[in-house]
Amino acid sequence: MLRALMFILPLALTIYAFIDCLNTPEDEAKHLPKVAWVFIILLFWVVGPIVWLAAGKDRRPPQGGRTPSEWHRNQRSTWVAPDDNPDFLKSIKDENKKDESLLKDWEADLRRREEELKRREGGEPGGGPEDSAK
Repeated sequence: MLRALMFILPLALTIYAFIDCLNTPEDEAKHLPKVAWVFIILLFWVVGPIVWLAAGKDRRPPQGGRTPSEWHRNQRSTWVAPDDNPDFLKSIKDENKKDESLLKDWEADLRRREEELKRREGGEPGGGPEDSAK
């Protein structure tokens, strides 16, 4: 059991340090570029992860609440529900105005075509190209 623990513990430490290094933003890696730290962690199996955890990463809280994925917690409060977002509501109003004007144009075109069709059916002259072809 002790032999397995002597193998599993450094392996777990290496995996943890490797994942921690990959998730750390480039500007928080100290002394060396992140790529160099990855090679150190993987090549020097026991010493590399310990050095990374001790000296490779800036361990103070990052400014602006940044997490390893570069997502800012302080920006989360700026998001609001769509029905409370004035920009979103304005964009919907603008789209509605465009749709209404398009609908009015279609209705006017439909009325014009219906009147033209009624004139053709009624035998009025000047009904269109079909009347002049006869």
